[in-house]
Amino acid sequence: MSEMASPKKAGMGALFQNRVIRTILISVFFLQIGIWVRNYSILLYVIEKTNENPVAVSLISVAEFAPIFLFSFIGGTFADRWRPKRTMVWCDLLSAVSVFVVLLTLFFGDWKIIFFATLVSSILSQFSQPAGMKLFKLHVPAELVQMGMSMYQTVFALFMILGPILGTFVFQRYGILAAVGIMGVAFLISAAVLLMLPPDPEPEKEKPKTSLMEEMKEGFRYVLNSKALTLLGACFAAAGLAIGLTQPLGVFLITERLGLPKEELQWLMAAFGIGMILGGGITIAISKKVMPQMLLAIGMTASAIGMVGMGLSTELWLTLTAQFFAGLFMPCIHIGINTMILQNTEANFIGRVNGILNPLFMGAMVITMSASGVLKKNLSIVYLYEISAVLLVIGVLVLVPIMRKSSVKQEMKQGM
Repeated sequence: MSEMASPKKAGMGALFQNRVIRTILISVFFLQIGIWVRNYSILLYVIEKTNENPVAVSLISVAEFAPIFLFSFIGGTFADRWRPKRTMVWCDLLSAVSVFVVLLTLFFGDWKIIFFATLVSSILSQFSQPAGMKLFKLHVPAELVQMGMSMYQTVFALFMILGPILGTFVFQRYGILAAVGIMGVAFLISAAVLLMLPPDPEPEKEKPKTSLMEEMKEGFRYVLNSKALTLLGACFAAAGLAIGLTQPLGVFLITERLGLPKEELQWLMAAFGIGMILGGGITIAISKKVMPQMLLAIGMTASAIGMVGMGLSTELWLTLTAQFFAGLFMPCIHIGINTMILQNTEANFIGRVNGILNPLFMGAMVITMSASGVLKKNLSIVYLYEISAVLLVIGVLVLVPIMRKSSVKQEMKQGM
């Protein structure tokens, strides 16, 4: 059964008393250690091996994000079918196994096998992440969902600061082999923590069996029949194109625009993380008074302004300020998206809706991410950041019909 809390008790105490939220937050903590050590160690390792080849650097991001496009919908569909606890535990275990396989291969084989570690863990996360969303639906009372999601984002924000420092330190001090070993251990600890989750509910025996393809078709029909979800998908696509264009270029912003060593990239990420932590508290305070569509629009507009600032800046303090500003409003995007999906989606379709919207975002992201290395050779990095800002503004304009409709509904309620 779900762990319920009364509205009066829906505070921080009730949040941490909830077994599912507590367990998932601890699991995410260890996962983030593994992921950030992976991200920065592999980035610095590939830069070192290829002499800062922008195409090779962009391929790291492709290995990380392409599986999200290819496997997100399949993973979301299976999340609606499989037992969520079992799914999450197995995904972490298989991620750990793949990492240790990479570790053994690095002793004897080609260094390029390092891309495999990112690829496999990214594929498995497409089955684990929607399973986690399903656990929220099953075990977390409605009044704790938004606060739980906010705490979830806070863990990510903390690692925006600590992760780059940790990953850079591990690689520079101990080397790639130790970094890969730490990844594997972190995934194993996460799997062990997830064993503390409540048992999975027994599947409904009377529920008629449908094929995987039929369930996929149902998911697409569900999204297409919802104007809010369809427009949200278009907004996702525009945001994906924008973010993918600049995702692999942060290191060149540091080395070319600012003329600093590549290791200074960690401070850029730290500024973003500090902004996210502060912005998280502000967003939680205003989220009950502001429509989720408006939160999303505010966050994307601020990100566009941040992109313009980062692209034009040739001073470290200005670049860090622009990055901090974008991070300050990033929780508006996360909370806005999650709230819109939960408000406009039935419980039985959560996995599939996530599985459809995420590929729209990530597919668009992979397209521009794959092209960014080539574009970087032919265009100024300033132009690429400004194009990204324009794409974000287009995403905001897509949300206008939803915001108008919600405003009319609010006015009608107030007039009654």
